Amino acid sequence: MINLKDLEKAVCSLSESVADFIRRERLDFDLSKIEHKGFNDLVSYVDKEAELRLVKGLRQILPEAGFITEEGTAADDTKSYTWIIDPLDGTTNFLHGLPVFAISIALMKDHEIVLGVVYEVNRRECFHATKGAQAMMNDLPIHVSSATSLSQSLLATGFPYYDFEKMPAYLSILGDLMQQSHGLRRMGSAAVDLAYVACGRFEGFFEYNLNSYDVAAGAFIVQQAGGRVSDFGGGQDYIFGRQILATNNAIHDAFLAAVKKRWY
Repeated sequence: MINLKDLEKAVCSLSESVADFIRRERLDFDLSKIEHKGFNDLVSYVDKEAELRLVKGLRQILPEAGFITEEGTAADDTKSYTWIIDPLDGTTNFLHGLPVFAISIALMKDHEIVLGVVYEVNRRECFHATKGAQAMMNDLPIHVSSATSLSQSLLATGFPYYDFEKMPAYLSILGDLMQQSHGLRRMGSAAVDLAYVACGRFEGFFEYNLNSYDVAAGAFIVQQAGGRVSDFGGGQDYIFGRQILATNNAIHDAFLAAVKKRWY
C-alpha cells in the first residue's frame, strides 16, 4: 500500500533540491544557450537537467511509476501510477530574469490525480496536497479566497504564444473581465497561477493551449484547497483538453459564463 503522505514529503524535498539547482544556474545564465523547440517555445539546459534530476529522484521514490514529462527525458504513461512533470514552468520568465517560475509535479493513479506539488522557486514556497487531505503551503494549511463575486476578484490568465486563431474571442473575454473585476494579471506560469488561486491570492484563473504538465499539479491543489476546476465548457477535460478555468468555487459560475459568452 502506497502512503501518499510519505510520498508528498519526499516529493517536496526533491523539489526543494532541484529548485536550489535552478536558482544557482539563473545567477549567471547565458542567453546564448537558449534553444527553440518551436515558435516562441523556448528551452534551456536548465530545463533538461532539472527534469533529469526530478525523474531520477522520482524513480527512487516510486520505482513502478511511469512518466509524462515536458522535455521528454522519460516517457511511459501506461503504468497504473504516472508522474506528470514540468521541471521549469515559466521558462520564458527564467530566461529573461523574471522571478516567477516553478516546478510542477503531479502523481496520477489510473487517470485520477492523487498528489500535487508546485514549488515556486524564488519565493521558496512549496504548495502541496494529497487526495482527501488539506492543501498546504510549506507547513501552513491554505484555502481559496472567500470572495463571492467577480467584482471582488483578482483574476489571472496567460497570453497565447502560438496558435492565435482564438485571439479575437480571447481579447473580448479580457475586455469584459477588466470591467467586471479588480483586474487581471499575467504571471507567465500556469503552475504559479493555480497555486495562487489555491492560497487565495487570486480568485480565478483561465488559459487555453496548455499541456497536462502545466496544470495537473496546480489544478489538484486548487481542488484540495476548496476550489473548483473545469474546462471552458464546464466539463472536466482540463488536464489533457488544453483549456482550464479554476476558481475559489464561489465565482465559478459567473466566471465561466463570462468566458463561454465569447468563446463559443
